[in-house]
Amino acid sequence: MSMDPVVHFEMAAGDSQRMAAFYAKIFGWQTKVMGEDMGGYVVVTTTENDPATGRPKQPGAINGGFYDKKRSKFPPVPSIVIAVDDVQAKMKMIEAEGCKILTGPDVIPGIGTYVSFEDTEGNRVSLLQPSSDMTQAKQ
Repeated sequence: MSMDPVVHFEMAAGDSQRMAAFYAKIFGWQTKVMGEDMGGYVVVTTTENDPATGRPKQPGAINGGFYDKKRSKFPPVPSIVIAVDDVQAKMKMIEAEGCKILTGPDVIPGIGTYVSFEDTEGNRVSLLQPSSDMTQAKQ
């Protein structure tokens, strides 16, 4: 079985602007606040990206995002996002292990299909099946 990589992190924010300013000032991260149609999500760039793929140049580095904890029904704790080739197949495997799908699948335009689940230990983890245009950009 091939390994599915962690490609993104998510952290809850009570005040997205304040949180974005803090991480920019202390760590030099770049942030972009999305519109209301994306729930005010803040996209976070933590490392230099390859312009051709939009992915980190440095192996092992990941980018992330901040979500509004007031809008979320989940505990405000950090979580990870794992890239998969087939989100539907992974959902079936997860459910076969007795775990619960929490959200999705949801299509994020230009990004891919997103699903959150609760693992065997109660952690919220997410899956992302990149959209075909992102996959083509990586090749």
